[in-house]
Formats: sequence, structure tokens, C-alpha cells
Amino acid sequence: MDDKQITRRRFMRDSAVTAAGVAVGLGAAGAKAGDTAKIHNYNQNMEYRRLGKTNFMVSAVGLGGHSRSNQQERNEVMARCLDIGINFIDSTGHGELSRDIKALGNKRDKVYLALSDTGREPRNPEFRTAKKLSETLDNALQRAKLEYTDLWRITVYEPGGRHTFNTSSAVIEALAKAKKQGKARSVGIASHDRRWFKFMIEYFPELEVVLFPFTTMSKVAPKDSLFPALKKCDVGAFGIKPYAAGSLFRGDREENEKRARLAIRYILHSNTVIPIPGLNSVSEVDTVARAVTERRELDLKEKAQLETAAAEAWANLPQNYKWLKNWEYV
Repeated sequence: MDDKQITRRRFMRDSAVTAAGVAVGLGAAGAKAGDTAKIHNYNQNMEYRRLGKTNFMVSAVGLGGHSRSNQQERNEVMARCLDIGINFIDSTGHGELSRDIKALGNKRDKVYLALSDTGREPRNPEFRTAKKLSETLDNALQRAKLEYTDLWRITVYEPGGRHTFNTSSAVIEALAKAKKQGKARSVGIASHDRRWFKFMIEYFPELEVVLFPFTTMSKVAPKDSLFPALKKCDVGAFGIKPYAAGSLFRGDREENEKRARLAIRYILHSNTVIPIPGLNSVSEVDTVARAVTERRELDLKEKAQLETAAAEAWANLPQNYKWLKNWEYV
């Protein structure tokens, strides 16, 4: 693709469009009929939601990272996502961003692109300073031949969930610098530590977006929930691992597709987060597209089916994903 296509001039133009959308009153659940031209990759069969104070109107389901697709498969998945109106792409890891940029081709401007280079972020002790984190972003943008990303979301997951105040401050310093320099239109964090999230959301107004696990077993905590803080601070939220790291799936393809649709419907009906499943085939994208158009609230039979599937998923979590149980209440 032409390097000049993705420029700070476009960054400023898109920011102006977003501001105009706020002025005419884009709502949390969707846009008014006359506002659809302001929505990236709009499709009348897709729902769009306001992403907190970023004011981005993003598709009700996004395309998550950590997929096992090769380049050709990702090309096909990306094309189908664009066909159905998905406009949020999350790229995580050193190789995924380059793969996704190739898959997007000349349609980069149709989506909100998020990036995180997890191996060069605070999971690695060498990258717990603002300087090192800024270098991570610069390197990622340079490799992908981009001048900016729509969302830089730093993945913060220190051993045992211990996040020092120094690390937290360094993360925010790097994010704020990236936004000020025009290298990121919006900024956020991803983590597996719920209590730390609440602190970060309430303490640092610079945060605009968070990503955390939300599965078919997840529900709003009766007390000390994250969601009041998210609402008060107008922070957008994405739900990762909606299929419980694949543990939701059992049986044949038809059964798996049914479970996937039930999971997406459950999460959308909760009206809490925007799920971003990792999708590895065109058929998986089509399953998501179908779920978006179906009735949201599950009937008694469907609830029983999902409860059975979720219980099986909970019982069969791989050892390295047992921590997902910590996210039953959010």
C-alpha cells in the first residue's frame, strides 16, 4: 500500500469527523439515520456503539488478535469482516500487525486499528519505562509503515498481577505522549487484573479504552464492579476471550457455531463490553454476523444450553487459562 495514504493529515481529518459526530448526538447504541456516513465501514446489518470518550462508533463485534491464521487465511477473514461491517481490528504481537496491514491492503481507512506489541510491553521487565514503551510504539509503526494507530493499548500483566505505581505511571506517560505526538488517536490498556483496572480507570483520566476478559460466565459483580467506574469516567471497554480461549467449543461444527452465536448474543445483550473474538475462518465471521442480527435475549431453552456449554468450558479450561475464573464477576 502507498505509505502516503496513512498520514497525520488523515488523522486530523478523522478527528474532525468524530467531533462532528458528537455534535449531532451519536448515541451509545447506534447512529441516527443521517449519521451513517460518519461511521467507518458502515453496513446496515451491523450495529455500532460509541466507544466511550474516544467517540469512535465501532461495530458491536470486532476482530480480535491472537488468531492462528496464516496470511492467506487472514486475508479471507479480513475481507469477510469488512463485508459484514466490522470496523475494529485488534492486532497483538510482533507479527500480527504486519499480517493485518497486508490483509487490509488499501482499506486501512475503513477500520479502527488497535495495536499492542505484547513482548515489548510491561510483561517484559525491560519495558517498564515510558522511554522503552515509546520506542515499542515507534518500532511497531515503522514496521507497519504507519504514521499513527487509532488505538495504542498497552498490555500490562506483571507476574501475580502485581502492578507497581511506577509501572502504572510509566504506562500513562507513554500513552499520553503518543497521543500528544499524533501517533495514537486514542489510548488504553489491557490486563487480567480487575482490581488494578478499577484503580487505573479512576486515577488516570488519560485512559480512554480498556480490554479485559468477558466470557459467557461473566456477569456484573453485585458490589465493587468495574462498570460504574467505566460509566463515570466514560471509558470504552472491549471484551477479550469471549469463547473462553476456545474452551466453549465441543462437538461438531454445527454445535460449535450454535455455541458461538449464543455467546455473542449473551454478551451483546449484557450491554457491557464490545466482544472481540479471534476469528480464524470465513465461516466463523459469518457466525458472528448471524449472531448480531438475531434476537439478543435468550429464551429459557437457550439459557439452559448456554449454561451447559459454559459449565463445560469452565471445567475444561487449560491450565494456563484457569485465571479466567477470576472474571466470573466483573
